[in-house]
Amino acid sequence: MDRRQRKTRDSIFEAFSNLLEKKRYSNVTVQEIIEEADIGRSTFYSHFNTKDDLLKSMCTDIFSHVFLDDLTAEVTHDFSSRNNGLEARLSHILHHLKDNKNNMIGILSSESGELLMKYFKEYLQIMFSDYLDEIETNAPVDFVLNHLVGSFAETVMWWIRNRMKYTPEDTAKYFIEINRFDISDRSTS
Repeated sequence: MDRRQRKTRDSIFEAFSNLLEKKRYSNVTVQEIIEEADIGRSTFYSHFNTKDDLLKSMCTDIFSHVFLDDLTAEVTHDFSSRNNGLEARLSHILHHLKDNKNNMIGILSSESGELLMKYFKEYLQIMFSDYLDEIETNAPVDFVLNHLVGSFAETVMWWIRNRMKYTPEDTAKYFIEINRFDISDRSTS
C-alpha cells in the first residue's frame, strides 16, 4: 500500500472512530463515513466492501501489531530489551489499547464492541495458547484457554471502565497475580 492509500485508509479509520464516539454502530452509515473522511464513495469501496469490513480491518490493523511475537521499542513503551514473558506481553497489549484509547472507547461503547471483543478474543486465544504448556493444572486445556481469554478480556473492560487509572504494567501484574500463574521467563526457557 503506497503512502497516499495509507493516508486515505487512516482518514477513513479516523472518521469512523469519530462517528462511533457520537453514534451507535448500527446508526453509522457509509455515507456519513464518506462525508466525515471527505472522500468519494468509490474511494471508500476501493478500500472496504462494507462497514463491517471497515471495523474488521480497523481491529486487524490494531491487533496484528499488538500481538506481534517480537516486542519492539515504541514511543510510549519499550519492551524490546525485556523478555517476551506473559506479563510483558500483556503490558504491551494494554499500552497499545491505551495508545488507541479514542478508537477503543468509541468502538467498545457501541454495540460494535461485541464484534471488537470477538476479534480481540481470537488474538488472545492464539497468544495464550503459547503459554499453556507452562501452566500446571489438572483442568482441561480448552477450559484453561477459555478462562485466560475471558478473564483477560474482562480485565481490559474493567480497566477501560476505570479510565485506565492503573498503569498497563500494574494491570498486567494484577491479572497474573490473581490467576496465580507461575509462568517462566520465555527468554530463558
